[in-house]
Amino acid sequence: MTQRLNKSLDKVSEYLAPRKGLLPFIGILFVIANFFLQFLPIGWLADSNLFLHLGVVIAIFGLMLAWAL
Repeated sequence: MTQRLNKSLDKVSEYLAPRKGLLPFIGILFVIANFFLQFLPIGWLADSNLFLHLGVVIAIFGLMLAWAL
């Protein structure tokens, strides 16, 4: 189990190393999607601001990861 997790993390880090702006860009897209979801009658998805929180976390994680790589 640990061996598979290590290989998966190695593959993800090798993929993201040359694409340092990918995770912050995905986070920004989530924040923009949340802005537009506010105006649709979707229910708890728009009320909870799920995409806003997810986008901010992904963007911050992407910036920290890009700085480390």
